[in-house]
Amino acid sequence: MKKKPPRLGIIGGTGLGQVLTQQTTGTEEDLDTPFGSPSGPIITTEWHSVPIAFIARHGRGHLLNPSSVPYRANIHALKQLGVTHIIASGACGSLVEHIEPRHLVIPDQVIDKTFKRASSFFDGDLAIHVDFAYPFCEKLRQLLLSAAANIDTKVHDSGTYICMEGPQFSTRAESLLYRSWSAHLVGMTCMPEAKLAREAEICYAMVALATDYDCWKPHPGDTDKHALMNEIIGHVNATTENAFKLISQAVMNAGSLLEAKCEHHQALELGIWSDKSEVTDPVLEKYRLLIEKYII
Repeated sequence: MKKKPPRLGIIGGTGLGQVLTQQTTGTEEDLDTPFGSPSGPIITTEWHSVPIAFIARHGRGHLLNPSSVPYRANIHALKQLGVTHIIASGACGSLVEHIEPRHLVIPDQVIDKTFKRASSFFDGDLAIHVDFAYPFCEKLRQLLLSAAANIDTKVHDSGTYICMEGPQFSTRAESLLYRSWSAHLVGMTCMPEAKLAREAEICYAMVALATDYDCWKPHPGDTDKHALMNEIIGHVNATTENAFKLISQAVMNAGSLLEAKCEHHQALELGIWSDKSEVTDPVLEKYRLLIEKYII
């Protein structure tokens, strides 16, 4: 299989995609994968002279809730396009006082509390176990953090992200439980995205957008629910703009990183526990893009 030149993948919400498409002209790629169709067309283009591939996680019109996103198809399709690094963005609630609404966080740890989603490419066909102690690529995290000085908002350099199933928000008891675990953020989209990126040997880092304090911190009793929703939407719009600026600045400096090798690009090297001589042709065909260099 001919190796494609390295490309930076960007996974974001509808808002981020709208801003991006206003600044660059791209090509819509409609791809199929062994895991079905992605959330929607992937836009390939150049941004600051860096080849990128952008996908809206929730599809056009934000019609897919977090449990319905075809995460495996999205990551596989990005891999097909030569993506070696992914910067993802996602709105979340803050679980700590010092991460205020409109702040950005570059998380360094995750607790996965999802239960409906396929969290591995390898469903019963192969036994593959990848190292996931550090779920985010540190080099990619540092690229994002190096861009923080150019952003007019606080960017936190670490944090533990709880990924809950949803689509309902937390109960107050759950929110307080997450705080007792010393978690900093709660969201619904980081998992299994980061796990699948690791299995696909793609570096992955996330920009988390704090939009509110979740429900552990009660609002004044006389707060109108419509006013509260407008406040949160205002935070979403502001943090989306800040996240776009941060990612844009990081992309400007991403060229050398795309060319460099990272340990995550060899994540499956010691992870394939199955007897390779027993791998059948249909199984190899299904997973060719992911395992071919270790099996053939």
